[in-house]
Amino acid sequence: MTDETATIADLKRLIQEFVNERDWSQFHTPKNLSMSIAIEAAELMEHFQWTEGGGSSRPTDDPVVMQEVREELADILCYALSFANALGIDVNDAVREKMVKNAAKYPSERYRGRFR
Repeated sequence: MTDETATIADLKRLIQEFVNERDWSQFHTPKNLSMSIAIEAAELMEHFQWTEGGGSSRPTDDPVVMQEVREELADILCYALSFANALGIDVNDAVREKMVKNAAKYPSERYRGRFR
């Protein structure tokens, strides 16, 4: 499967099966999962800390670093999907609703190429 063929539901099921097989639901509380997302995000940021040239580097220049970045992103996504499972959040609905709010808050004609 690829991003083009996998569904969010497929990924949520994969994560839930992994958690269930290990009886980890007892540990996967919203508090613990939200903390895990933040911890993994910090681990991802470490790969870009102290880099030259505008605060970012190109991890694709180093295959080892790129693999580490991929794994940190996967950890973040796994915890985020587990968080959605724990709270019964429909990720598709949540993202689409948030993008509608973002579009209203940041209209493209006013914010194109700007962040303020």
